[in-house]
Amino acid sequence: MNNTLLILLVLMCQISFGQIKEIEIHGKINADSSSVEAVNIVNSRTSKSTVSDKNGAFSLFVKEGDLLVFSAVNLVTLRRRINAQDLVADVVKVQMALKNIPLKEVIINENSHITAENLGIIPYGQKKYTAAERKMYTATSGGGIDGLLNTISGRKKMLKKEIVVEGKETALHRLEYLFEDEYYVEELNIPQDYIRGFQYYCVEDNGFVAALAAKNKTLTKFLITTLALKYNKIIKDEN
Repeated sequence: MNNTLLILLVLMCQISFGQIKEIEIHGKINADSSSVEAVNIVNSRTSKSTVSDKNGAFSLFVKEGDLLVFSAVNLVTLRRRINAQDLVADVVKVQMALKNIPLKEVIINENSHITAENLGIIPYGQKKYTAAERKMYTATSGGGIDGLLNTISGRKKMLKKEIVVEGKETALHRLEYLFEDEYYVEELNIPQDYIRGFQYYCVEDNGFVAALAAKNKTLTKFLITTLALKYNKIIKDEN
C-alpha cells in the first residue's frame, strides 16, 4: 500500500512539473566592440530558436532549468541555464565575448606587385613625383621671393637638367629588363660589344622613352627596330 502511494505521489509530481507553463522572457545581448545583431538563440529542450535584432534584443518562451545556446560568427558560443530570477526579470542581460578569428598567412613573393596605391596609402591615379621632380616642385611652388632667387641663382635650370637625366636613367633601367642580350644580337643585329651604347642611344629618343613609360611593348619593339637600323648605319660609317 505504501509503495502504491509513493508511486502515485511521484507520478503526480511529474505531471505537475510537466504542466508548468512556459514564460516568454525578454533578453538583451551585449558584446564589447562587436555587432550583436543576428545572434542565434536556441532552447536546447524545445529546439525552438530566435535571433537578436540590431540592438541585441530577443524574446523566447522558456521554463526554469532550460538551457539556452547563444551563437554567432563573430562571438564565442555561450550556454546559459535559465533560473528563477530570469523568469521574473524585466530584461535578461546576456554578456558575450568577441571571438578571436586568426588571419591566414600572407606570403609576398618576388612577383607580388605592392604599391602605395593598393595598400591604400595614396589614392589611385594620384601623380607620383620622382626625387628630382620633388626638388623642382619645392623650388617653384613657393613663388614670391623664393622663386625669384631660385631663378636668379640658376637652381631651377639645374633642377630641370636633373629631371631630364633622371628620366633617361629610369628609361635605361626599364630597357635593361625588357630585352635580353640575345634579342639585340639575333633580332636587331647589334654587336655584343655595342649593346650598352645602343641602349644609351635609344633613351635619347623622346618617342621611345614615352613608349617605355607607357609600357607599350608593341610600340617599343617597333621603335627599337627603327633605332637599331639607324644605329647599325652609324657603326658601319664609323668603321
